[in-house]
Amino acid sequence: MSSDFWILLTAILMSASCGLLGCFLILRKMALIGDAISHAVLPGIAIAFLFSGGRDSVAMMIGATLLGLLSVFLIQWLRSSGVQSDASIGIIFTALFAVGVIIVSLNARNIDLDLDCVLFGEIAYVQWDTWTWNGTDMGPRSVWMLGFALVAVVALLMLFYKQFKLTAFDPALAAACGIPVMLFHYMLMGLVSMTSVASFESVGAILVVGMLIIPAATAYLWTDRLGMMLLYSVVAGIASSVLGYGAAYVWNASIGGSIVTTAGVLFVLTFLLSPRHGLLLRKWRQRRLAA
Repeated sequence: MSSDFWILLTAILMSASCGLLGCFLILRKMALIGDAISHAVLPGIAIAFLFSGGRDSVAMMIGATLLGLLSVFLIQWLRSSGVQSDASIGIIFTALFAVGVIIVSLNARNIDLDLDCVLFGEIAYVQWDTWTWNGTDMGPRSVWMLGFALVAVVALLMLFYKQFKLTAFDPALAAACGIPVMLFHYMLMGLVSMTSVASFESVGAILVVGMLIIPAATAYLWTDRLGMMLLYSVVAGIASSVLGYGAAYVWNASIGGSIVTTAGVLFVLTFLLSPRHGLLLRKWRQRRLAA
């Protein structure tokens, strides 16, 4: 298959996974948590490299998920200790990311990990990093990792849709109904961690934050129903991936950067023209009412 196919498939899988999780981050007012986790998982990835001795996808996901959960636990602990929410997030994700950079720099000969790749990613190279099983080339490793992440996200959201929905809108009511709120909180954070590490090599730690938040924020302006918001978020993410790749091909620009930039353009258009919350349409209605 052509490289264009693998690049688009990787981008679509990544945007779908990030879009679904981003909806719950937006509703829970935890957008910066995605940023924190995407940086804080670097020590987990580096330690997984050291212990596994190679780029084992399972080890990477386990290490990243554990560090993501640790970062969330530390953020919650600082909040409960009286530190402001934004300060606790900034402290934990910068500190853990710095620890990851130190681990990589001290073990550069033993870790086949490029910090530029972790930060910015390069989706154009996904077709060269393949997974071989029993001597058979199974295709790009990133596609399998993102495919597994998407299946896990969809399966858990389908199984516990009501619980995730209630804990997102009213945690107090969810607790009163007997739903373990913190369990689903950490489950959501674990999914964000897993999706972040699966997306590292395609868009990097910085740009994955954009795909976690921007398509979900775009969908939030289009509807007041969670089910439709999830659908619109996936559609916005896929549209950003396809249009962004086309723009990168025409302008010979960064594919990951073009995808997130396209997502930003779609958000701006939605912010201005959305039927429910569009700025221009809202002002037009106000002028009609005034007239």
